[in-house]
Amino acid sequence: MKYLGLDLGTRTLGLSISDLTHTIASTYKTIRYEENDYEYLLEELKKIIEQEKIGKLVLGLPKNMNNTIGESAERCLNFKEELEKNLNIDVEMQDERLTTVEAHNYMIEANMSRKKRKQKVDSLAANIILQTYLDRKKD
Repeated sequence: MKYLGLDLGTRTLGLSISDLTHTIASTYKTIRYEENDYEYLLEELKKIIEQEKIGKLVLGLPKNMNNTIGESAERCLNFKEELEKNLNIDVEMQDERLTTVEAHNYMIEANMSRKKRKQKVDSLAANIILQTYLDRKKD
């Protein structure tokens, strides 16, 4: 079983996927959706979970820098509840502070155009979330 990393934004959901050994995360795709249309996201995720044989979801938790829970983190916690209730799958939360900044920095270093960065940032942030989780579990 593989793991699927999730980076929830207000209109996009970045996805990354692990290998079977839970060692390496790779970018998967970005799903665009209408704000708060979690029903659409759940349907799309259900297909991916079945197709890729996913055993666990790792959802980024965007805490504030002072470790408090803000509006974005609340939205992610609510989404976690929806995932567990509707997809019957284990969902782990992973602190994702600064992952989007880190993703942008990687792409800038690679001389990626602004347009391409915009298309790839969510799946790359999901990749960082999942890889951080996998690395933490190895220790």
